[in-house]
Amino acid sequence: MPEIRNYTLNFGPQHPAAHGVLRLVLEMDGEVIERADPHIGLLHRATEKLAESKPYAQSIPYMDRLDYMSMMCNEHAYVRAIEKLIGVEVPIRAQYIRTLFDEITRILNHLLWLGTHGLDVGAMTMFLYCFREREDLMDCYEAVTGARMHAAYYRPGGVYRDLPDEMPKYEPNEFRSDADIARKNETREGSLLDFIDAFTERFPGLVDEYETLLTDNRIWKQRTVGIGVVSTERALQLGFSGPMLRGSGHAWDLRKKQTYAAYDKVDFDIPVGQNGDCYDRYLVRVEELRQSNRIVKQCVDWLRANPGPVIADDHKVAVPNRADMKDDMEALIHHFKLFTEGFCPPPGEVYAAVEAPKGEFGCYVISDGANKPYRLKLRAPGFAHLSAMDEMVKGHMLADVVAVIGTMDVVFGEIDR
Repeated sequence: MPEIRNYTLNFGPQHPAAHGVLRLVLEMDGEVIERADPHIGLLHRATEKLAESKPYAQSIPYMDRLDYMSMMCNEHAYVRAIEKLIGVEVPIRAQYIRTLFDEITRILNHLLWLGTHGLDVGAMTMFLYCFREREDLMDCYEAVTGARMHAAYYRPGGVYRDLPDEMPKYEPNEFRSDADIARKNETREGSLLDFIDAFTERFPGLVDEYETLLTDNRIWKQRTVGIGVVSTERALQLGFSGPMLRGSGHAWDLRKKQTYAAYDKVDFDIPVGQNGDCYDRYLVRVEELRQSNRIVKQCVDWLRANPGPVIADDHKVAVPNRADMKDDMEALIHHFKLFTEGFCPPPGEVYAAVEAPKGEFGCYVISDGANKPYRLKLRAPGFAHLSAMDEMVKGHMLADVVAVIGTMDVVFGEIDR
């Protein structure tokens, strides 16, 4: 029988489960992990430094490109920090729209996580199921901003524009029958809110489909139960947040504990795990899909009943209406000043955080009174989670490394910011 040898193995960055940007140096005793050393920096884009060189509003699109699966949640943290600095009031309708799109973003993120985590561990069908629903929600992004991913929709003082009254429809084409096109357009006859409402009606049944495939699947449980266990106390010490912390049994959620936007006006529950392993974190995220769907439904009902402004009526911060700009000299001056010079918050420092899909995404800004930040520091949840990689995989087999990377839901845009 050949002897068991020690290896130093490069896991990634080209490995499919390393998602192209994680280099993990593994010291192994046979197939058992002795030490794991994550190397980051393969995607570094210097976002924080770039944001310090341009006016505040021009850095909003950079936020979409951090955790590029949770686009609008990143924007939300950044614009909240600016709003705290300048003391602007956000209209209640804009607060509800932000809550609506934060939760749509959470569902988008968790669907991609579920699909890729399943794919990494060997459940290939999940990927196809999850992307079916992602397409509908991507259409909501596109309807309101014109972009499928990098939305740049939130603005200091509110959002860029109100929700559209009609949804884009599928056009007849040579690849699909007229009956198929008509079926796909059934939910697109009304407004964006009608389309989202129809989605919330059918989504719980679709989550049931995901659970049928995975939750009691014995292979899935063999690959995730008891893997990457982190106790509640240790999760707090490591700086975990979001589903990684709640999966370890600690019911911490910024939407409830340090509420913002319209989260204090909607009803939802915080799912919490017990064992702190990969399986519990899976269950927490699946339940979050259901809770986000509840919040989206409540936001749709409120937005239907309550029209109103979606951005602050302060043209020192918010761009004037485009029609006004063409007729009113003062509005034109405001428009010109905002797009050339921007606005100058008073000197001070501020930290604003949101409950992003992966955990607490925070934005720390220091202003020296200029039109751009003196210092911008982003608190990315994935960075703290990845730092626990060595501790979580030590003593596990090589195949379990893939399950642990999956359960962390790492996206390197925010880690290598």
